[in-house]
Amino acid sequence: MTDRAMTNRERLLAIMDHQAPDRVPWIPRLLLWYNAHVNRGTMPERFEGMSLRQLEAELRMGTPARDGHIHRAEQRGDVEEKSRDEGESVLPEIRTPVGTVTTRSRRSVELEDAGIGALEVEHMIKEPADIDVMTYLMENTYYEPTYDDYVAYEAEIGDDGYPLVGVGDVPFHHFLQKQAGYQNAFYLLADCPEKVEAHLRRMEELDRERLWPLVAASPARLLLHGLHFDSNLTPPPMFERYITPYYKDLSALVHEQGKTLCTHADNDSRLILGHMRDAGFDMAETFTTDPQVTCTLEDARSAWGTDVIIWGAVPSVILEPTYSESEFEQYMAQIFRTAAPGEAFILGVADNVMPDALISRLERISKMVEAWGEVPIDPERIELSEVSE
Repeated sequence: MTDRAMTNRERLLAIMDHQAPDRVPWIPRLLLWYNAHVNRGTMPERFEGMSLRQLEAELRMGTPARDGHIHRAEQRGDVEEKSRDEGESVLPEIRTPVGTVTTRSRRSVELEDAGIGALEVEHMIKEPADIDVMTYLMENTYYEPTYDDYVAYEAEIGDDGYPLVGVGDVPFHHFLQKQAGYQNAFYLLADCPEKVEAHLRRMEELDRERLWPLVAASPARLLLHGLHFDSNLTPPPMFERYITPYYKDLSALVHEQGKTLCTHADNDSRLILGHMRDAGFDMAETFTTDPQVTCTLEDARSAWGTDVIIWGAVPSVILEPTYSESEFEQYMAQIFRTAAPGEAFILGVADNVMPDALISRLERISKMVEAWGEVPIDPERIELSEVSE
C-alpha cells in the first residue's frame, strides 16, 4: 500500500467492489452549466477556451462519463417516418401497417442555450389503438452490440471516472414516461388494463430476448437502467406489481457477471427506498434530496445503509444565489456528517449543475472534499468557515 492518492476511476471501482476509497469522489454533472455559458458567451474569463473535461479538472472534480454505449437500436419492419415543423414545434409522424402515430416536440431558447433538444409535449400513444402501433414498433426494433466503441470510450475517460452506460428502462415506466405520458398512461391503464398489460408483457419478453443477453455479455460494468421512479408516480403498490419482478431478474443476471445496476434517481424516493433496494439496485445516481423533494439523505442512509450506493445528495438549488452562503455551507456540512463514515457514497449534484449555479460554490465543495472527505469521514473535523451573508 502506498500513500498515492487514488484516481476517480479507482475510487469508483473500489466503491462498486464494496470497499472504501481513500476519499469521497466528487463527480457532478457540469454539462448544462458549461453549455449554457458557452452558448451565452458568459463563461468566466479564466475558463474561456477550456473543454468540459479541462474545466472539470481545473475544478478538481471527476467526470460523470455518461456518453458510452454498448449497443445501437435499429428500426426494421414496414415503417415510414417523416417530420414537419410548426412554429416552435416539431411534429414527427410514424406510419406502420397497423396505424399511424404522431408526437410533438417544442423548442425554446432556454433549452437550446443549455444544449438540450426539443421537449416532447405530445406522446405517441394517445388512444388505445395507438398501443398496437407501439407494439409493432417494439417488435421490429433490434439491437446491435457496439462493444468496441465502449472500450474506446472507457479508455478515453481514463483515470477521470468510469463510464455509466444507459441500457434502458423497465417497460411499465417507459410506457408511463415516454410512450403515453404519465397522465394519459394512467387513464389508459384504468380504461383498458388488459390491452395495456398485454403490451407491457410483450415489451418485457422482447427485453429479455434481445436486450438482456447483450447487456450481460458487454464489457460495461456500471449499468444505468431505469429512471425517475417516484413515490407518487410509481408508488409502492405499482412498484411491487410492475417494477420489482422485472428488476429482481435483471439484477440477478447482471450480478452474475459482476456488474453494478444503477437507477437515475432524480425524483422523490422517500416512499420507495426499500423497494429500490429489494428490487436489486446497487446504486442510485443523481440522488435527489430535500428541499427539492421530501426525501432526505438521512432517510436514504437509514433505509439503505451501505447496500445501495448514493451518488448525488447536493441539491442543485443550493448552488444558486437564492440560497445564502451560510445556508449553503451549513447544508454541505450536514451532507458530510450524514454520509460519514463515507462508504458507498459519491458526492454529486442532483440532477445537474444548472446554468445559474455559482462557480465559487463548486470550488468550495472541492475544498470541502479535500478537507473533510477522507474515508473514514471524521465528523469532528467538519468545521464551518466564516461566511458573510
